[in-house]
Amino acid sequence: MAARAQQGGVIGAGGLRDRLRWARLVPWTLPRALLASAFETEVEERRIFLWVPVLSGAGVVLYFNAAQEPSLWAMLVLSLVLGAAAHAARKKRAVFFAFAGLCAVALGFLSGQLRTWRVMTPMVERIRIVELTGYIEEMDIRREGARFLLRVASAEGLGPRETPYRVRLTMRQAPNVEAGDFVALKARLLPPARAVLPGGYDFSRDAFFARIGAVGSTLGRIEALTAPDPPDLLLAMMMAVDRARNALAQRVDHVIGGDAGAIAAAMVTGKRDRLSEGTRELIREAGIFHIITISGVQMTLVAGIFFWIFRRSLALSTTLALHYPIKKWAAAAAMLGAIFYDITTGSRVGTERALFMTLIVFAAVIADRQALTMRNLALAALCVIVLEPEAILGVSFQLSFAAVAALVAVYEARMRARAAGPPGLGVGLASTQGWRVFRAWLAEQTRHGIGATLFATFCATAATASFMAFHFHELSPYVLIGNPLTLAIIEFFAVPGALLGAALYPLGLDAPVWHYVGLGIEFVLWAARHIAAAPGSTLHLGSFAPWAIIFLALAVLSMVIWRTGVFRATALPLLLLGLLGANMGIKMDVAIAPTGEGVAARTADGHFLLLGKKLNPFAGEQWLRADGDGRSPVAAHGKTACDASGCVAILADGRALALVLQAGAFAEDCERAAIIVTPLFAPRGCRAKLVFDRRSLAHTGAVGLDLSGPATIVQTARATDEDRPWSRRPKWGRVVARGPVKPFVPGAADADDPPDSIVSFN
Repeated sequence: MAARAQQGGVIGAGGLRDRLRWARLVPWTLPRALLASAFETEVEERRIFLWVPVLSGAGVVLYFNAAQEPSLWAMLVLSLVLGAAAHAARKKRAVFFAFAGLCAVALGFLSGQLRTWRVMTPMVERIRIVELTGYIEEMDIRREGARFLLRVASAEGLGPRETPYRVRLTMRQAPNVEAGDFVALKARLLPPARAVLPGGYDFSRDAFFARIGAVGSTLGRIEALTAPDPPDLLLAMMMAVDRARNALAQRVDHVIGGDAGAIAAAMVTGKRDRLSEGTRELIREAGIFHIITISGVQMTLVAGIFFWIFRRSLALSTTLALHYPIKKWAAAAAMLGAIFYDITTGSRVGTERALFMTLIVFAAVIADRQALTMRNLALAALCVIVLEPEAILGVSFQLSFAAVAALVAVYEARMRARAAGPPGLGVGLASTQGWRVFRAWLAEQTRHGIGATLFATFCATAATASFMAFHFHELSPYVLIGNPLTLAIIEFFAVPGALLGAALYPLGLDAPVWHYVGLGIEFVLWAARHIAAAPGSTLHLGSFAPWAIIFLALAVLSMVIWRTGVFRATALPLLLLGLLGANMGIKMDVAIAPTGEGVAARTADGHFLLLGKKLNPFAGEQWLRADGDGRSPVAAHGKTACDASGCVAILADGRALALVLQAGAFAEDCERAAIIVTPLFAPRGCRAKLVFDRRSLAHTGAVGLDLSGPATIVQTARATDEDRPWSRRPKWGRVVARGPVKPFVPGAADADDPPDSIVSFN
């Protein structure tokens, strides 16, 4: 057994040779023999367990795609039944795996339900002007003004069941208060923004799980008051940490100055609001946007520095080094250091995931187990699914775990290549001379210097490329240059400088350290400018078919999880299906904002024309990216097509689309336009073929239309009967449509229609 483990899981070679001899006589049994042997290898190397978080994650995705809030008790009972069935069938492996897999899916679904129950908070459903009191939890200072989180104590005019747990507010002037102050203020509150296109980023869902029930802006002066009750210990600690982070960020920004200072402040404290929009776009185009985030790289380096310092310090004592487990002591100290670093940088979701992985790795060191394994990464993913299952839908989780999984797979391949002996037949189709040459090359590339760094970077980049393209609709071909450069700056400048500078800051001796960090960042910005200016620095991609990312993710998982060539070969058809879906996304001819205040219409030149006097720049950017259009929202905005009463655009097929902003424009636009979009209530007598008004958009959310075929293809951001805690069904009742257009789009109704109105297309 030891020999088989040393050969990277090559087991049962003799048994397989016997099967293959028999297969020569019966050729059609050869694939079955190879498959059976490969499966035995995967089972004995415990690779099947690595699919548990994948299945649990699938359960989480199913939960978030439910139209109605599922029954918590029904799913709890189902999970227990499936778990009991798996236990009863443990002696029948195939049946056990089936029930265990279904149980993992059910538990992931249940985890999402429990998370929703834990964070339940009221969400503001309409615009309100409210007098608020509460504690300022976090204060993010910008170049102009600030943004802050308010833990609400009271809200005038809102009952206890309507008062959000916390709200996020912005202010235009420099703040006269800070985190930890109990304040009174007047604010204009809005519901958190919904997705601006079908399948797009849904801020309202993320806000719900952050327990943010409203967003808005302050009106007038903020007054600091004496708190009626002292804050609880956790809140007091969070506010004290935020004050310290702001003070350190201001110090770093002041010493270094400019965008380099803003980037340094973000790298050291996690405060990113000081960075200018131009520099954000620059580092994004260069493929190094992660430089301003506190991610797994920083967490790993910080924990590694703590581990090295403590272990070397303890090794100075001969007695301790020879008679006590100082490596385990250093690992425990590094765990505490990682937790401290997570707290002092704001404990964001991405940092917490990196913390989970770091703690599991050092726990393995303490337990005398191999630290860097795919199994430990799976345990970290399970921790996220249990504690923050909503993170699975976010790009940060997908990118970080895909990148780390690729790096761990490279590390495992290197360990296997170093093992003695040639690969045996147990790896399926991996016994050829070409495979031996590849393994030798792989071992060489992943073992030494710059080759190891570039090869690991290539693998991590390849693993994350599909997620980058799906979420951001763009790729940077020069990321292989930008990423190693960024990692070098983080490793040699940012993290050591942050730790040393933070230690010297209370003594006032930190300025030279920040200048040292600034030099590295200036070099990165210089390189980023050249990378962004290079030909083809950004490849703009259109939207994918929704199912494409499932196959692309499974292709990545198949490559990093499976050990045998037979099962790894499944990555190829999965990849081909994913690429097929990437080229089958529906190309929208009209995109409508969920508020009805903005529209993107495809004109005769084949490009989007953005309409709307109050168009959200974020919405415009998302529409253009989904269309594979690299223009800025300002360049694509049709200002000349608008007047005070609305906007008009001529579509590619010659029909007119009207965005109506004043009620007086309905009389004319309903006669001449084929499509009416408005944030108002459209009159019932409007003769336009398709009408999207305040009532219908409240049910559908953002809408995308494909007008290229004989029938209109309609996509909506939410189902018309959807009712989730972060996306409540409108109180106006249901809207039922009838008419020739399928799938239906709710039509227009008068504001005084009965709650359950039936409207039809003309």
